[in-house]
Amino acid sequence: METVLPVASAPYSTLLYVLIPLLPFLGFLLNGLLNRKLSASVAGFIGSATVLGSFLISALLFWEFLHPAPEFALPGTGIHAAYTVQLFDWISVGSMQIPFQYQIDQLSLIMLLLVTGVGFLIHVYSIGYMHHDENVGKFFSFLNLFIFSMLLLVMGANFVILFIGWEGVGLCSYLLIGFWNKNTAYNNAAKKAFIINRIGDLGFLLGIFLIYLTFDSVQYAEVFQKASTLQVGTGVVTAITLLLFVGAMGKSAQLPLYTWLPDAMAGPTPVSALIHAATMVTAGIYMVLRANVLFTLAPDTLEVVAIVGAATALFAATIGLAQNDIKKVLAYSTVSQLGYMFLALGVMGYSTSLFHVLTHAFFKALMFLGAGSVIHAMSNEQDLRRMGGLRKALPITFFTFLIGCLAISGIPPFSGFFSKDEILEHAFVHNKALWAMGLLTAFLTAFYMFRLLFLAFFGEFRGTEEQRKHLHESPASMTFPLIILAILAAVGGFMNAPLLLQKAYLADYLAPIFTYSQRLNPEAFAAELPHNTELMLIAASVLVALGGIAFAYVFYVARAQRPAEDEAQRSGPESLVYHKYYIDELYNAVFTRPIMALSNGLYKFVENGIINPVVGVFGRAVNGGGTLLRYVQTGAVETYLILMVVGIVLILALNFGRF
Repeated sequence: METVLPVASAPYSTLLYVLIPLLPFLGFLLNGLLNRKLSASVAGFIGSATVLGSFLISALLFWEFLHPAPEFALPGTGIHAAYTVQLFDWISVGSMQIPFQYQIDQLSLIMLLLVTGVGFLIHVYSIGYMHHDENVGKFFSFLNLFIFSMLLLVMGANFVILFIGWEGVGLCSYLLIGFWNKNTAYNNAAKKAFIINRIGDLGFLLGIFLIYLTFDSVQYAEVFQKASTLQVGTGVVTAITLLLFVGAMGKSAQLPLYTWLPDAMAGPTPVSALIHAATMVTAGIYMVLRANVLFTLAPDTLEVVAIVGAATALFAATIGLAQNDIKKVLAYSTVSQLGYMFLALGVMGYSTSLFHVLTHAFFKALMFLGAGSVIHAMSNEQDLRRMGGLRKALPITFFTFLIGCLAISGIPPFSGFFSKDEILEHAFVHNKALWAMGLLTAFLTAFYMFRLLFLAFFGEFRGTEEQRKHLHESPASMTFPLIILAILAAVGGFMNAPLLLQKAYLADYLAPIFTYSQRLNPEAFAAELPHNTELMLIAASVLVALGGIAFAYVFYVARAQRPAEDEAQRSGPESLVYHKYYIDELYNAVFTRPIMALSNGLYKFVENGIINPVVGVFGRAVNGGGTLLRYVQTGAVETYLILMVVGIVLILALNFGRF
């Protein structure tokens, strides 16, 4: 295969491609404009149906890519060539030409299916979960707007359209995290997410500027083709990729820009599942995968990506050990799993990283929705210390949640086993220390996830008598998505299991996306472990996961231990982890408070002491002048005639004076 550049023509009408993001946008408009007039069921139907329509069109395009007609295949292969869909000429300033185009290829289609497929299930779940909320129409409107922004992000054919979608999902995140805006803490969480993401977005924007200055284009095809002619290690590409990675760190919650994600659990549980488990937080992963050519040219940046990813995975996993809020445990788990994905990217396991994006979307969306089912049954209780014994009252929720825990822990044959094992293998080849960090993270993951499972579903019920009376399984609109996601979490790993199936379907499908990278660094793509070593690594990861589950069972089932109720009962290390290493307090002391003090000082001494008095002087001068001139307006016709005559005389005098 000689090229990955898009071909000129598309197999379907432009309208079909436009409908993919347009349908959710129409849902946003309908639910937004008719918020107060639509019932909860109708709003949920509109929101879900529009996303389902996008999913069906995406599935059609995916099927066409799997079975390309000869005229659309790459020369000499049976692989469908990528192509762009021109909508209109957009920005045209001098030599800068940025058309509004969609790019359809293997990567964008996988992401389209993920966003619309999982998004549809979460929309259906929300019908039951948000049914009694007075602003349910507005909620579905915001969800639809998020889907629209995410689709724009993955379909854009250049970095500018990607950035528009990038900012769109950031805005929707703010709206949805603070959806219950009568609560000040929720509003603060929304603002925190928005501001921290702006830090990363600034780096991303600077990276786009540098891309244009370097390659005189922001179109993917042109940038990557020109970049592929450069030498590995070129300084300007290293600078570009570091700036892009700053953007990814913010959006995908990596150290040190991760603190917004746990606080984002303030939003309704479907928001946590959609934005903070399956789609938005993986936008950074998608961006690095899309720009894989640039990152392959910058090995120093890849090393930074790998180290940050491994450190984030381990760091967040330790925090998850002592959290008692069921959604906070899942939030830190998400941060940790995102670290795994960046570890894979850093060691050039590009297709492996996307593989974990997919499996993580299945089992983490499942667990967030399962947590929502528990919260729904417990009358909005989220504290694990107030739960227990729920498996009898919530059998479907328990069974599906168990599948999610097995998947994220890496127990075969569940999906997380295959993707996590691939990441650890790539890390082992690249650097044994990174592999050890990943393996330790796997142990901690299994421990804290089964800690959550045992505390919530085993033992005696620890809630109130009123909560016990109202315990019930969730309605079908909520359990149906749980069952579908549980099936995907159970079997999703087989899409890329070369050792078992003798064929890596996902990796083979994605191969054209990484053609340039493979040419630049063929050794990394050709590296393979001896069969015995591979089996040893698999055995090690499984044994470590089983060890984590066993430890959790001993502590929380056999010994029936319970988390500490107050600070006095916690040991020093446990207190440190429970308080999340006091990172938020550190950020407040180092950044927030000094900035607030500076702002207050500027307000007091500059705004009130200088600017306001100066502006006041001008204001009083204008008012005084107006007061004086007011006396000229007497209302007497004779006065106006005299003034007119005086004016005419002055004009004539000035004109004759020139001669």
